[in-house]
Formats: sequence, C-alpha cells, structure tokens
Amino acid sequence: MTEQNVRWGILATGGIAAAFTADLVDLPDAEVVAVASRTEESAKAFAERFGIPRAYGGWDALAQDADIDVVYVATPHSAHRAAAGLCLEAGRNVLCEKAFTLNAPEAEELVALAKERGSFLMEAMWMYCNPLIRRLKALVDDGAIGEVRTVQADFGLAGPFPPSHRLRDPAQGGGALLDLGVYPVSFAHLLLGEPSDLTAKAVLSDEGVDLQTGALLSWESGALASLHCSLTGGTATIASVTGSEGRIDIPNGFFHPDRFVLHRDGRDPEEFAADPADGPRNSLKHEAREVMRALRAGETESPLVPLDGTLAVMRTLDAIRDRVGVRYPSEADEELTPA
Repeated sequence: MTEQNVRWGILATGGIAAAFTADLVDLPDAEVVAVASRTEESAKAFAERFGIPRAYGGWDALAQDADIDVVYVATPHSAHRAAAGLCLEAGRNVLCEKAFTLNAPEAEELVALAKERGSFLMEAMWMYCNPLIRRLKALVDDGAIGEVRTVQADFGLAGPFPPSHRLRDPAQGGGALLDLGVYPVSFAHLLLGEPSDLTAKAVLSDEGVDLQTGALLSWESGALASLHCSLTGGTATIASVTGSEGRIDIPNGFFHPDRFVLHRDGRDPEEFAADPADGPRNSLKHEAREVMRALRAGETESPLVPLDGTLAVMRTLDAIRDRVGVRYPSEADEELTPA
C-alpha cells in the first residue's frame, strides 16, 4: 500500500466496536467502508450511526468484500477464532480485539493462518501503542531504573454483573481474567517477557468463571509480578515498576495513562505527562495508526504488538486459568498450555 486511505471493515457492533469506529472516522487517512453483524438490523443501525456505506447481516459477506483493506474484529473473545479466521481465510488483514482468543491453541491457529496467507494480523492491545506507555518502556529498556525487580498492576470493576451478563457467561469466555486481567498480564510481559513460572488463586462464580484472580509471576532473573483483576470491586487501576535503581509509578488508568512518575535513587521525582496533541487518554487512534503504518510499509505484523508476544500472553493466561480451574465449554477436549 502507499499513502491512500486505508479502508476498514468493522466486524461486530457492540460498545468497543462503536468506540473504535468513532475514533477511526476522525482520522483523515482512514475510511470505514463496511460493517457486519449477525443480524442485518444491527449492521444497518450501526452503519447509519457512523455513515458507513455497506452493512452486512453476516460475517462472510464482510470477509469476502475485496474493497476492504483490514477488518477490525470486535466480537466477544469466544468468537475471535471464528471471526478472525474467516477474514484471514478470505485474504483480509485483521486487527483482533483482546483477549486475542479463548486460549493459546486458538491463537496459534490464527497466527499460522495469517502467515500462510501472507496477511497482516495484530492483537488490538492499544496499551502497547499508547505514546506514554511507549515512553515508559523506552526508559525501562534504557536502564532508567536499573534491572527490573517487581511489577505490580491491577484492574477491577465494581459490578455487580448478573449471571446473564457476558462477563459471567462461560460460553462467551466470561470472567475477570480474559476481559480485564489481560491488561496487567500484558503490562508485565511488555517489561519482562514471558514468565518462567507462576502461581494463581481465584474466586469463582457459580457458573465457573473467575470473579477475581490474583497471580504471582516469576522470571529466572529473579523478577516478580503481582497482578490482580476483579469483577467484584472497582480497583485503583494503578501500576508500578521497581528496579534496582528506581521506580516508575502510574497513578491511575495504567493501560491508558495521562502521566507517570519516575523515581530515581538520589534524584527528585520526574513526571512525564501525555502530550495534549495525542488526544484523549482513552483514544484508540494510536493502534489504528499503527495498523495503517504497518500496512503501508508492507509489514505482516507490528513491532509494537508482535505476534510472538501475543502468543506468550495467551500461554500465560492459559496457565493462570489452569491454576485456578477455569475451563470453557468449547475447551472440553482441548489441552491448554500447562506452563
């Protein structure tokens, strides 16, 4: 691709699809040309809301639309394998919401399919594309706090969520871990890579999904990460990275921060604030821009959200679920990563 507009298709019409599309239509080099839902009524209503020219009452028609450069998959994660796989089979490039899939085997299937087709594939881990998070990672990589010793992060919502809610529904991959815990886990992976071992505990619902989960990850370097997610209480949503020579604190909303504070031994604290020109802290434009940059460069994956990293996160999520005893109905005959 060159510098022409990138033509997007939107697969699903829920809240995150609406938020992403609202940001896309504000980008001058992005064009939303089609949307698909399981029902034509939902697709048409979404298309009317955002001025999208084509609305499909089924996923296959969107996947077969050759005028689409990239499809954004925004279904519940229980459907990511099917939806993203359908698009990749049809030769479409794909940005797929997180958690990337229900489990690592499904993720491996999507990555293999994308490589076989030569298509672009990326997990929509917008945190990794956030300019302030990228600045934080650069500081850590440059040794600003020395060798990383600990990572702490949490993400919890107050609820309560009724048993009928998708977050409580095993068939939709419900539970705190895949919906919220993916952020603390991905944050730890960003700074330390895949852990060598972990332990975890959870409180499970009557339906068998995790209402809250705590995990302790460890690395051969001696680093530890203490991570927590919850559907039963609104947590501070903060993160901290401690090294041998200092610490970085993200006071709130660590996955889309407006600032963080660097504490270096023997120095005054330094505050790093988001650039107002980057837009609202909840903007999804950064990941959209990264997808379009990669497509124009002819890349099949993003260096900011590499596929190997996505697979590693899925293995860690599998291992946590293995420890706490959460298994979804579709996994009855599957073997999860036992790491």
